Amino acid sequence: MQRETNVHRMYAPGAVLALCLPCFLTGIVFSYEYGEDYSDSYYNEISNGDRVQSEGTQIPCPPQDLSRWDKLFIMLEDSQMKQNMLHWQTEDMVKKEMDSIRKDLHKLNNNKACVQASENTCKCISEQMNRNIKQVMEQLREAADSHQAQNNETLQQLIQLSRHQASRLAKLELGAGLGQVAVKSFSVYPKEQEASSADGGKLERALMAATADLQRVHAQLALFQRATVNRYLPSGCEMALLFPMRSKHIFAEVTPSMSMSLQTFTLCLWAKVTQALNKTVLFSYGSKINPQELQLLLSGRSLLLKVGGDTGLVEALGVVTDGQWGHFCATWSSKQGLADLWVNGESVARVSGVAEGHELPSDGFILLGQEISRSGIYRDLVSTVVFTGKMTGVNMWDHVLEAERIKEYANQDGSCDSRGNVIGWGISEIVPNGGAQYIN
Repeated sequence: MQRETNVHRMYAPGAVLALCLPCFLTGIVFSYEYGEDYSDSYYNEISNGDRVQSEGTQIPCPPQDLSRWDKLFIMLEDSQMKQNMLHWQTEDMVKKEMDSIRKDLHKLNNNKACVQASENTCKCISEQMNRNIKQVMEQLREAADSHQAQNNETLQQLIQLSRHQASRLAKLELGAGLGQVAVKSFSVYPKEQEASSADGGKLERALMAATADLQRVHAQLALFQRATVNRYLPSGCEMALLFPMRSKHIFAEVTPSMSMSLQTFTLCLWAKVTQALNKTVLFSYGSKINPQELQLLLSGRSLLLKVGGDTGLVEALGVVTDGQWGHFCATWSSKQGLADLWVNGESVARVSGVAEGHELPSDGFILLGQEISRSGIYRDLVSTVVFTGKMTGVNMWDHVLEAERIKEYANQDGSCDSRGNVIGWGISEIVPNGGAQYIN
C-alpha cells in the first residue's frame, strides 16, 4: 500500500496508464513485492526526458520516458479538472445569489401590506389636517366678526362720547358768557371746573387731529381723482370713442343736428392721443369743393385750427401731451376773422383775420379721426393722418362761447353734461367705422 501511494504521488492517473500500457501489449505480467524500504530506495524524476532511478531496486515493468504528447495529455487533464472545479464553484455562487434574491422578493411581497397601511395612514392624516384647517378658518372668521362687532361698538361709544363732550363744551362756552357771576359760581367748585377745562382741551385736540386727517384724506382723494381722470375717462363722460390703430379705414362719421352753414362756431372735445404725428386729424369738415374746409389738428405737441383752407391757420405750440386727456376748444367768427385756441380751459392762441367774411358750406361731411380725400372717394383715404387714442365729449355750437363757459366745460367734473346745438355728444348721430368702437 505504501508503494502504491508513492506511485500516485509521482504520476497522474494518465501517466500511470501510459507507463503500464506497453507492458500489457508485450504480455508482461508484473508482480510486485511491497516492502518497507521501497519508498526509501526508489525515486523517479522527469527532467528533459531523462530518467533517474536509485540503485539496488528494479521495477518489473519499468516506465517508459514521457514524450511531449504524454505531457500535453497530462496538462489537458489537469486543466479539464480545474475547469470542472471552477464550473462547480460558479454554480454554487449563482445558486447562493438566487436564493438571496428569492428571499428579498419574498420579504418585499410581505411588505405590501405595510405600504398599503402607510398610504391609508397618510390619507387619514391629510383628512385630519383638512378638518383642522377648516376649524381654524372658522375660528378666525368668528374672531374677525367678533373683533368687527367690538370695533363698531367702540366707535359708537366714541361718537356718543364726542357728542357728550361737544354738548359740555357748548355749555362751557355759554357759561363763560354769563359774566362775573358765572365765574364766581364756577369758582365754588374748582375741581369740577378744572375737570371740565381738561375735558374741553382734550376734545379740542381730538377735533383738530380729526380735521387734519380729513384734510389729508381730501388731498388723497383729489390726487386719486386726477389720476383716474388721466387714465380713464373725464368725469361725467360715460363713454368714449376708441381708435385702436392707425388705419385709413378707422374713423367716425358725424351727422350734425343742424345745418353747418355757419359764420361763427365753437368746437370742443376731449382727446387722449396715443402718439401725434406731423399731421393728426381730430375733427374734419369738408365738401366736394374744399375737402379741408374746417379742421382741428395735432402736429406733434402742437394744436392747429384751419378754416376755409390752408390760408386760415391758427397754431399753438407745445400744448399737447401724448397719453394724457386734454380738453381742446376752437372758436371762430367770420365778422372779424377772430380765431382762438383753448387747451384745458386756458387760451393758448389768438389770431385775427382768419377767413374773414367766410361762411362754411352746408353740403359737407364731418369725420372724426380722419379727413376727406381730395377726390372725395373713401378708397383714397390715407393712414398717415389718422388719429389713434380715445375721444369723447365732442360738442359744437353755432356761436362763440364766453371764456367762463369754456373754462367750465374744461373742468373734469361734469364736463359732458352740457351739449352743443350743432353737434351734441350723446345726442347727434356718430357712427364708428372700421375698427373704431364705443367703450365705457
